[in-house]
Amino acid sequence: MVMEKNQKQEIIGQFSRHEKDTGSPEVQIAILTKRITHLTDHLRANKHDESSRRGLLKLVGRRRRLLNYVRRHDYQRYVALSDRLKIRRK
Repeated sequence: MVMEKNQKQEIIGQFSRHEKDTGSPEVQIAILTKRITHLTDHLRANKHDESSRRGLLKLVGRRRRLLNYVRRHDYQRYVALSDRLKIRRK
């Protein structure tokens, strides 16, 4: 799935720290969460799509690593982000 430009800009606007921020961990995690949600819905309808399942697992792993990074560096930001995106945390 290729996310449309306006969807991506909307997510960046919601989670960016400042005006020109596009690459902070919060923005990356929010974009990955949107892609994961879309792929999860796709796989519910197409149970045998193994290549998409592999892609989903890669995205989940990348998001987990970014969440661990945020958790190590600023726990309050981690809690706020996981609550805002409705991501379960350990």
